[in-house]
Amino acid sequence: MIYIIFHRFGTKYFYTRKIAMGSVALILLLICGIAFAAGGILLSKALAKTSFNSQKGETYECGIPTSGTSFIQFNVGYYLFALVFLIFDVELVFMYPWAVVVKEVGMLAFFEILIFMFILFMGLLYAWKKGALKWV
Repeated sequence: MIYIIFHRFGTKYFYTRKIAMGSVALILLLICGIAFAAGGILLSKALAKTSFNSQKGETYECGIPTSGTSFIQFNVGYYLFALVFLIFDVELVFMYPWAVVVKEVGMLAFFEILIFMFILFMGLLYAWKKGALKWV
């Protein structure tokens, strides 16, 4: 349910009305979102000037001519380190709403967060064991 609240300035007059959001409203929102995104892509394809030449496919390094091959292999450790950071960063996004409602839910919320933290800790141990946390 969504509540609409009207407030008249200078008085303490509040008007609240419940608006039911059924599945029709959610489907309409999804269709409008997809249409808006697809419309922007199609509009840019129709209005953008395009030209095809061989220079567009070359590697560009800040105006400096490339030396050697442009395709080099990167260390996958940087990628794994970034993923581990992202996992623990997203963890905080899930813990904030939990901290807001923990008093209302009670001990069930406490045990749920313990299970959540245990799963994340096991992921950290796995990453540590595989060497994903070593920078070099």
